[in-house]
Amino acid sequence: MEIIHSVFDYKPTQKTFVTIGTFDGVHIGHQKIIENLVAEAKEKGHKSVVLTFFPHPRMVLQKDVSIELINSIDERAKLLEKTGLDCLIIHPFSKEFSRLTALDFVRDVLVNQLNISKLVIGYDHHFGKNREGNITQLTEYSHLYNFTVEEIPAQDIDSVSVSSTKIRKALASGNLKTANKYLGHNFSIFGKVVNGKQLGGKIGFPTANISVAENYKLIPKTGVYVVKSLLDNKIVFGMMNIGTRPTVNGIHQTIEVHFFDFNQDLYGKNLTIELLYFLRDEQKFDSVETLILQLKKDEETSLLYIKDNF
Repeated sequence: MEIIHSVFDYKPTQKTFVTIGTFDGVHIGHQKIIENLVAEAKEKGHKSVVLTFFPHPRMVLQKDVSIELINSIDERAKLLEKTGLDCLIIHPFSKEFSRLTALDFVRDVLVNQLNISKLVIGYDHHFGKNREGNITQLTEYSHLYNFTVEEIPAQDIDSVSVSSTKIRKALASGNLKTANKYLGHNFSIFGKVVNGKQLGGKIGFPTANISVAENYKLIPKTGVYVVKSLLDNKIVFGMMNIGTRPTVNGIHQTIEVHFFDFNQDLYGKNLTIELLYFLRDEQKFDSVETLILQLKKDEETSLLYIKDNF
């Protein structure tokens, strides 16, 4: 899959089938839309293209700094690549770009830049300055510029659009089973292993402290999870705590992973942690000794889960 970081850098060599959206999570609804697009484009000998925007338009137009996205833009790109897509265009969204009229967007972006043959859009899609463009205008422009438009029906949106909002709510409530089912893959956290206070090692549970660079990345409900990661090309399982470590008077939220049967130095490495199962809420224990007893129970439960499912 080719990745281009501006729609104006795209050099069309053939006609394209295009879909536009944020595609946060690249969940099963998104996958169905894109896989159909890819198959149709291939059948016609055209290129399949996803046009997405970063930063998220709300970050620019509403200054909504509290927005939480299921994926970082890099995670989204890796997931989209798995659909067989030919080209992903990540266009930098700006106030200037938002002022393009619906006609300007269709003519200058879709037609002149992308050499579009077919556009697939979601139900009730709006675009252009002040969201003035809609399916009616798109249909008119498609006749003028000789491309076709397919609007995904509302019922399909409701059934497969599983919706990124539903997934965010599931993750926020610790309902990992539902979130992963809707995603069609395991929710993951990508970050760098950084120095921590090394308290885990002192109680027999050494941890890798994960620092996530993207401040917009959704972090699930605090608690303990069964996880896995690829370390030195080998799948390694473990348990992860998201929280403030109240038993040892922690203040700031941390993400710490204890890997089973693994004792190599991971400092400075970038890891992708896949979340498999929600074990329990974070708790404050009366003593460190009580915490250690609970961690041993968590490890036993985790190993049983892994044995039964992998």
